Amino acid sequence: MPYQPPTALPRELLNAEEMQRALAEHDFGTVFRLARSRARIPYARIAEGCDLKPTRVGELARGEGRVTTFAKVVAISDALRVPGHMVGLAPRPWEGSGTPWNVNRPETGTDVHRRTVLQAATTAGLAAALPVLHQPTVPTRVTPGYVDQLRRRTARLRRLDEILGGGDTYRVYLGEFQSTKALLRDATFTPESRRRLVALLAEQAQLAGWAAFDGGKQADAESLYQESRAAAREAEDGDLLGNAHAFLAYQAPNPQVAVEMATTGCSNITLQTPAGVRALLHERLAWACAVAGLPTRTEQALGAARDALSDRERDEFQPDWAAWVDETELDIMTGRCWTELRRPLRAVPVLLRALDQYDDHHARDKALYLSWLAHSYMAAGEIEEAAAATGRAWSLASGVASVRPRERLVPVLKQLAEHRGVSAVRDVLQVTAAV
Repeated sequence: MPYQPPTALPRELLNAEEMQRALAEHDFGTVFRLARSRARIPYARIAEGCDLKPTRVGELARGEGRVTTFAKVVAISDALRVPGHMVGLAPRPWEGSGTPWNVNRPETGTDVHRRTVLQAATTAGLAAALPVLHQPTVPTRVTPGYVDQLRRRTARLRRLDEILGGGDTYRVYLGEFQSTKALLRDATFTPESRRRLVALLAEQAQLAGWAAFDGGKQADAESLYQESRAAAREAEDGDLLGNAHAFLAYQAPNPQVAVEMATTGCSNITLQTPAGVRALLHERLAWACAVAGLPTRTEQALGAARDALSDRERDEFQPDWAAWVDETELDIMTGRCWTELRRPLRAVPVLLRALDQYDDHHARDKALYLSWLAHSYMAAGEIEEAAAATGRAWSLASGVASVRPRERLVPVLKQLAEHRGVSAVRDVLQVTAAV
């Protein structure tokens, strides 16, 4: 009989539905509570076996915090002898079959590494697999060069947002943010390397906050944006500070407060602010003004964003977190604003022009943009066109880990329901009702 460590979970407990759900969600607090109550494994033994402080085990069991780093997920799962498939990993070495996770062995090779990562990804989402890739070695003394290395890593991970929703990316981005916080706590620095790392923390908080927002975790998003604002202030980074205010404007439930917050974001613009950042801050102000029903201010902000983009090619530097802002993005924001202001004759042409630039690989974004097109068609009385755009958006949103596309489509569907006599509408209502 193979050796079983003292913290190994009994098979009957692993088969329990509540345990399987907790493991799939990496909710180790619930796992620890079930281990103690049903298998009588003391918290002290769990702490020793999982290389955790007893106080940390108690905190997790009380629901205070989560395990978010990939290394800890692996360590705890192995200590409890949890089969890999239950936590989104490839088969573990001790399971006796399947591909070992020890990718550093020479005989495994790059292809096996890639297949192992993809197997984990398809089992429980990319978030369970990605943090193992290219994890930099953590030094005890942080240099500006090392911070640049971390910033490049963050830029690579940001590309996931182009094809995945926040439900897939949030854990990855949050893990990066928490890793940087730990580095700030434990390492030593020069003054300049610390300032750069705090600025990176602000950037990572915005990225994680965006994923939380996209995945429907509004409270988490606001908390991360608040942390980003504080870090940007400490780092004296006016561009990131302005963007933190712009993100907080998205969160503000009161439209007037949102306009004030977005205006504060634009007030951080200086002569040194890169063109892409200026365009981003102005277009977010435009959105806040549109939601508040301020057409003149909306048009002014959109014009300022377009003027900023015209300067973009003359700027030598654009931060990666604003690199996605271009003329197509501004067209999308323009269409969104005019849709919000119920000006479909302005909104529809610009949205159609921008949508021509998006293929279906950008499923979440294209579904969102189609939802605004559908709203504008409804406002213009073009029922068949609205139904077609809604059906296309609904199809693209299927399987995307983002709450926003379908939230946007619900009011359109309610309006379409008043036109059931139209065959195109009946088809869309039938498809969406089946989900």
